Amino acid sequence: MKRYIAIVVITVLTATTAATQEQRRPTFRSSRELVSVDVVVRDRAGNIVRDLTPADFEVREDGKPQDVLGLTFQEVSDTAVQPLTTTELLAGVGERMADPSSAPLESKPLTAADVAGRRLIVLLFDVSSMQPEDVQRAVDSANKYVSEQMSPADMIAVATVSTTLDVLTDFTSDRTKVAASLAQLGYTEGTATPPPDASTAASDEAAAAATDAAAAEASEMDMFNNDVRLRALRTLAETLAPIEQKKAILYFSAGMERSGQDNQVELRTAINAAVLAHVSIYPVDTRGLQAVVPGGDARQASGRGQALFSGRGVSRQFAQLAASQDTLTSLAADTGGRAFTDTNDFGEAFTRVVRDMSAYYLLGYSSTNNVKDGRFRRIQVRVKREGYRVEARAGYFAERDFAHTNRGDRETQLQEQLFSPVSATDLPIMMNGGYFRLAADRYYVPIAVAVPGYAVPMSEKDGVSLDVLGIVSDEQGRPLGRMRETMKFPAAAGATLAGKQVLYQSGVTLPPGRFSVKVVVRENGTGKIGSFEAPLTVPELRQAPVKVSSVILSTQLQQAASGRNANPLVRDGVQLVPNVTHVVARDQKLFFYYEVYEPGEVEGGPQLKTSLAFYRGKVKVFETPTVDRSAIDVPDRKAALFQFELPAGSLTPGLYTCQINIVDAAAGKFTFPRMAFYVR
Repeated sequence: MKRYIAIVVITVLTATTAATQEQRRPTFRSSRELVSVDVVVRDRAGNIVRDLTPADFEVREDGKPQDVLGLTFQEVSDTAVQPLTTTELLAGVGERMADPSSAPLESKPLTAADVAGRRLIVLLFDVSSMQPEDVQRAVDSANKYVSEQMSPADMIAVATVSTTLDVLTDFTSDRTKVAASLAQLGYTEGTATPPPDASTAASDEAAAAATDAAAAEASEMDMFNNDVRLRALRTLAETLAPIEQKKAILYFSAGMERSGQDNQVELRTAINAAVLAHVSIYPVDTRGLQAVVPGGDARQASGRGQALFSGRGVSRQFAQLAASQDTLTSLAADTGGRAFTDTNDFGEAFTRVVRDMSAYYLLGYSSTNNVKDGRFRRIQVRVKREGYRVEARAGYFAERDFAHTNRGDRETQLQEQLFSPVSATDLPIMMNGGYFRLAADRYYVPIAVAVPGYAVPMSEKDGVSLDVLGIVSDEQGRPLGRMRETMKFPAAAGATLAGKQVLYQSGVTLPPGRFSVKVVVRENGTGKIGSFEAPLTVPELRQAPVKVSSVILSTQLQQAASGRNANPLVRDGVQLVPNVTHVVARDQKLFFYYEVYEPGEVEGGPQLKTSLAFYRGKVKVFETPTVDRSAIDVPDRKAALFQFELPAGSLTPGLYTCQINIVDAAAGKFTFPRMAFYVR
C-alpha cells in the first residue's frame, strides 16, 4: 500500500511588524512516497517472533536498499477487546464499483485507530456462479463459524456479487446482525441455474425495459465474462485500503470459467489492488469435492463420438475443472491468501484466516524510486538474525501519472501500457475476434474493439479523440501483428455518447496456433486509459469433420473502402460490423455470418444444409428455414458462404442460445456450433 505525505516547512524571516512577517512567510512543500508491507516472522519451530525492531530488518526494492521509517507489531487478542457496533467502511462501495472514477467517501464513522487490533473479514458470495445448493453450503459454513468461533475481535461484513456488488451488512462484531444477513441468502440465492425456458421470466422483461443508458451499457459489457467479479474484488480492496492493517476476503465461488471475452488485465489489476491494500483473498470452491464422471454427470447429455472411448472426453473434463479453479488459485497465491478447492470442509478456510491475521508486523519504508512508470517493484525483506523465516509480499506495481505527460511522451505511455502486466482499466473496453481461412495454413483474424459511449466525454468544442494501440503475440511473446489508430469524432451537443458504442475494427493474418491479443485505448481529453487482453486460438481445421469458420453476430452493415480486401467480412463494398457485446435491441436486425470450407462432393457438387435454431434454456423457440447449397462461392478458398438475416423484434427479450446446424450430406458429417446473445 502506498500513500503520499505532504511535509510543510515554514521559515520566518526577520521583519519589524506582524503584517510584514505574514507577507514574508513562504511555504515549501515536498512529498515522500511511503510503501508499507505486512510481514510475518517465524522461528524454526514455526512460532511468531514478537521482539524485533526496525534495525533487525533489511528491505530492498528492485535490489536497492531502502530506509525503514516505521515498524509496528499488530496482534489480535480475542478477549481484550469489546464488540463494536456496525461500521460503514463499505458504504457506497457498490456505487463506486459501477463508477470507478467516483471518489470514496470523505468521512467514515470509525478510523483506522478504532479498528486496530481487530480482524476485518469480508464474506463475499458470488451468487452468479453458484447453484442454490452451493450457496447453502457456503452459508451453513459461515453460520457455523459465526455461532461457534466468532470472537469479539472479529468484524465481519457480508456482500454478494452478481451483476452488481451489494453489501448486506457492513463490518460488525454483532453475531446477530451477521446471522441475519446470512439468512437473506441460502436457497433463495444462486443464479447459475439453467436459463429460463420459452415462457420468459418477468425479470427479462424488466431488464429489457431499463431506461438507465449507462447502467444498461455497463451490464452489456460484463454479461458474458468474469470482469464484473474481478472488478468487485478490486473495488473492495481499494475501499479498504485507508485502513492500514491486514484484511481478508473470503470469496465463495463455484469457479471462474475463463472465456475469450474475459479481460486478463482485470485479474492482474484486482490482485495488485489487493496487494497495495493489505487484503488477502481466500477463495473457496463451493462445489466441494468433485468426481469427474466419464461421459458427464446427470446434469448434461451423454458424450458422443470416439472421445468417450479414447480418453479425450475425460481429459477435457479434467481440463475444464482445472481451468475453472485456476483463477481462484491465482487470486490466493498472489495476494498472500490460500485457495480451498476439492474439499467439503469449508471451516478450514475460516481457521486459516484467523491464524494469518492474528499476529504480524507492519513495516514502512521510503521508496527511492519516485518515477510513476507503472512497472513492477520487487520487494525483498529479510531479518538480520539467524534462523528466522519471513513471509511478505513479493512486490507491487507503481502508479502512473498522465497529467504531467507531454505530447512527446504520450506515445511512449501507450507503449508502456501495452507491455505492462498491470495496465490501466479506467476506461471500460471490450474486444473479440474470430477466424476465417484464407489458405490451408493462413487465416484472417478480425479484431473488434468497443468502448461504451457513456464512458467517453464529448466536448462541445473539440469533440473526442481516442488513441488505439494493440499487438498480437505468439506463445513465446513474439509480436506478429500491430494495430495503431487515432479516432476523432466531431463535437456534439451531448456531454457523452450515451446509448452508443465507439467501435474500432482491424485484422491480422495468422497461421493456426495459440496467440494473445492486447489492446490499449486512451481518451485524450481526460487521459483515461482502458486495456483488454485475451487469448486467441486459431484452430487447425484440417482434421475437423466439418471445416467451419467462427460465427460472427452483427447488427450493422456499413460501406467499405473500394479495392481488393482480404477481409471476408467485406463483400460487394459492404462490411459486416461485429457485435462485440452480443447484446441487441429489438429494433435492430440480426446478421449471422459463417463459412464452410472443403465440403464433401458428389456428382453435381456439394450437398450442404444449414439452419439456425434459437433456444431459451432447453426449449427451441424458433428455427429458420433450411438453406441448401450445392456450389462453392469462393473457389480459391474452397468456401461456401452463409449469411442469415432476421429482425430481433421477432424474439421476446431475454437470453438466447443460437445453434448453427450444419450438415454435410455428401460427406455424411455434421456439426452444431453455438453462441449466446441477449435481446433487450
